[in-house]
Amino acid sequence: MTGGNLNDPITSSLDTALWQSEEQYRRLLDGLPAGAYTCDTNGLITYYNREAVRLWGREPRLNDLTDRYCGSFKLFAIDGTPISHDQCWMALALRDNANYTGRQIIVERPDGERRFAMAHASPIRGKAGQILGAINILVDITDRVRAEDALRRKEAELTDFVETAPVGMHWVGPDGNIMWANRAELEMLGYRREEYVGRNIADFHADPPVIDDILCRLKNREQLRSYAARLRCRDGSIKNVLIDSSVLWDGDRFVHTRCLTRDVTAQKRAEAAQARLAAIVESSDDAILSKTLDGVIRSWNAGAERLFGYTAGEAIGQSVALIIPPDRLDEERKILDRLRGGERMDHFETVRVAKDGRRLDMSLTVSPVRDDGGHVIGASTIARDVTERKRLENELRMRAEQLAEADRRKDGFLALLAHELRNPLAPIRNGLEVLKLADGDARRRAAVRGMMERQLTHLVRLVDDLLDVSRINRGKLELRRSCVRLADAVSSAVETARPLIDAGGHALAVTLPGEPIQLNADLTRLAQVISNLLTNSAKYTPPGGRIWLTAEAEDGAAVITVRDDGIGIPAEALPRIFDMFSQVDRSIEHSAGGLGIGLALVRSLVEMHGGTVTAASDGEGKGSTFRITLPVLSSRTDSPDPVEQGQRWQGIGRRVLVVDDNRDGAESMALMLELAGENVRTAHDGMAAVATAEEFRPELILMDVGMPRMNGYEAAQRIRETSWGRGVRIVAMTGWGQEGDRERSRAAGFDGHLVKPVNLSDMEKMLK
Repeated sequence: MTGGNLNDPITSSLDTALWQSEEQYRRLLDGLPAGAYTCDTNGLITYYNREAVRLWGREPRLNDLTDRYCGSFKLFAIDGTPISHDQCWMALALRDNANYTGRQIIVERPDGERRFAMAHASPIRGKAGQILGAINILVDITDRVRAEDALRRKEAELTDFVETAPVGMHWVGPDGNIMWANRAELEMLGYRREEYVGRNIADFHADPPVIDDILCRLKNREQLRSYAARLRCRDGSIKNVLIDSSVLWDGDRFVHTRCLTRDVTAQKRAEAAQARLAAIVESSDDAILSKTLDGVIRSWNAGAERLFGYTAGEAIGQSVALIIPPDRLDEERKILDRLRGGERMDHFETVRVAKDGRRLDMSLTVSPVRDDGGHVIGASTIARDVTERKRLENELRMRAEQLAEADRRKDGFLALLAHELRNPLAPIRNGLEVLKLADGDARRRAAVRGMMERQLTHLVRLVDDLLDVSRINRGKLELRRSCVRLADAVSSAVETARPLIDAGGHALAVTLPGEPIQLNADLTRLAQVISNLLTNSAKYTPPGGRIWLTAEAEDGAAVITVRDDGIGIPAEALPRIFDMFSQVDRSIEHSAGGLGIGLALVRSLVEMHGGTVTAASDGEGKGSTFRITLPVLSSRTDSPDPVEQGQRWQGIGRRVLVVDDNRDGAESMALMLELAGENVRTAHDGMAAVATAEEFRPELILMDVGMPRMNGYEAAQRIRETSWGRGVRIVAMTGWGQEGDRERSRAAGFDGHLVKPVNLSDMEKMLK
């Protein structure tokens, strides 16, 4: 299409010479790559070139003034606002007689397509300067605008991608200040944008010297890959990161860095945890190993080496049967089957075998190992040696059984103790009633007194045995050793046991050595040992039986044998005959009397003397034999003086004060002393004792130590502090008879210590 030269009545009025002179310019405009057209002062198009037609999308109709009118084209501002005729640049150029250039517009074609153009309008003047019309040049910039739009969209997409990327990004200027950071970077460190951007990057590095190294490398045009650093978060925590960084250069000008920041804190922690786990596994005392589902060992820690004796090199690659006894292989196959089903086994107890052949009791925790798909591909095993624990458990079980047996024996003993204590108490109470009823019958009263004395002696003996056993068990019993003739100990024992032997109608044969045998012993305790054996034989020998007591020297030792033809001892009871609370036949013991502690006391006292005691019997009904062996003195010494025998109390009217908070005890003791011929007063607490003593001025005070208001120790000290009390003989009278109790009474100023029940002969000794 060629350019149009529109000659019509309107244009014929134009200066023909001017148009002819400009014809050459029209031909030039026809060849322009931009649309060009002219209009008269009324806005009618007078000329247009081919490019203008292409831009408009149509050619103006020649005979249609409306179609030739500049305002007939749909024009829009770059923002899409419609442009009216009086606002178009042509009209403005005509109106203002001025150039309007560089206006971006949109031309809408008839088919609806919109083209972008750069408009340049200038007025056309005649020779006289009058305005003849206007010329407009339209440069089609549609492709450029669309390319710019596409570029802007891509830049926006890129900006959005960078901003929303899951990895942290930031730009740093050559001065080290942060120029930009994306959302991931800010969220990773916990900062708001205004807290991060604009500050120096060194403010956020836990190791600031690292920044100098990073910038130095980047300025030397080095690219950083996975550079390890530590960044400080807003909450004070530290993030481990890997940085990839390069520099945007403008020639030789350092514009800014481009940094990608990957948070590897979790990875570092996982690696540290893995390292700790590996260290724990390697340093564990337990054996920790892994194996495949067909039982091949894949890992083997130091604990396994110590436990089983195989090195990792010897074990890895071998079948786990290496440490399984042949009789347990079926068990291992069952374990593998359970593992294939995903089952975990906790504290599974079994037996394994070490390299040296030792069988070890083991507790296993076996867990399935799965691949990423969740399929079981093997197992890990923690094996703990419980051999020692098993041994201790067995010992504890045996000990518990022993304790249970001892507890049963104790219960039986307590029942028997109640029975034995009631036995003498019953006749004592009966005797008291007889004494009241037989007031004038001297014979009966004498018989009752004898009976009551025997029962009281038996009761005291029971209590003494119990106390002796308690002292021995607590290591509190002390022997008072001296040079003792064995014959004296035998004589004392026979005298003590004689009443029970005679009561049973037994025949006692005593055989002593021709030469004296001397021992380093406690005479009282040694006599107690022998008398216990004699009374034991008397109890368990039917009436009219025989008892033999033999003392002799044998291989440099003293041997004491007590034999009887009594009921004997069953073979199964012999190993326990000297045990505490051991009772052979409860029905027999009940009939004979006894607590079952006498023989235990015998063994303890003999062993304290450095000797031994044994028991033998041919069975039930065939009697029993007890044999004691004691060391003798290595050289002869002078024979000790015979033991003084207590004499009957001879009262001479001495002033005696009896102090006891047990009124019956105090009154009965006072009555006994008055009948013996003494002048007696009583008091029932410590304060009363001090007051009574001040008034009575006694020669002897028998003082209980445990009393209300003021105890006996304090009362004795108060009396000793007086001028008259320094010469008074004060004797403790108490149920506490251990050596520590005696020491305490001596320290409190007592002259003696008597253990209840007290007899007159013991008290008489205190006055000598």
